[in-house]
Amino acid sequence: PKLRRGRRAGTRTHVPLTRWGVAKPEFSATLKQCWPLELRCVNSRSDHALWRELVGRYHYLGCATAYGAKLRYLAVARGEMVVGCMEYSSAAWRLARRDQWIGWSATQRRSRLQCVVQHSRFLLLPWVHVRSLASHLLSLSVRRVADDWEQRYAIRPVLAETMVDRQRFVGTCYRAANWIEVGDSQGRGRRDRYHQRHGAAPKR
Repeated sequence: PKLRRGRRAGTRTHVPLTRWGVAKPEFSATLKQCWPLELRCVNSRSDHALWRELVGRYHYLGCATAYGAKLRYLAVARGEMVVGCMEYSSAAWRLARRDQWIGWSATQRRSRLQCVVQHSRFLLLPWVHVRSLASHLLSLSVRRVADDWEQRYAIRPVLAETMVDRQRFVGTCYRAANWIEVGDSQGRGRRDRYHQRHGAAPKR
């Protein structure tokens, strides 16, 4: 079919404000008190609208159009209380530290990059205070995303990557979930065709 004109990938999405995203009373509990705790794949229209609004309101990057393939989840505690959101999307085309750590050539990277997914959004709602919740959700997502991704896209990922903004976060929850730190990006961003920085700070 002919190319359809749409929004550029990465553009910030306007999110309508509804009753869904209104701040709730402070919620403090232990991890055990949150059971049952699950990740619900965003499939329905209402879940999609809720995810977009929560991320648009409370994530510092907002709700932007993801590059390529994506899977979104709502973190649900006690069977009904939404406590967070996350998204996995297509991996970065080039990451020097990642590529060196894997040890693949440029040809191998081009043919196998679809087996890597990027953890591109992670949000715990600001009124939720549960110790170790972040690392627990990360562990749940890694155990689940391969099956869900394969079911939707017929490709089974074997590696997940993420970027941590060093100016805002330390990345403790990723370390607690046994993610491996491999180095820093060069801070050029996805749209750097000419190997020049665009003002983005390096991420870990």
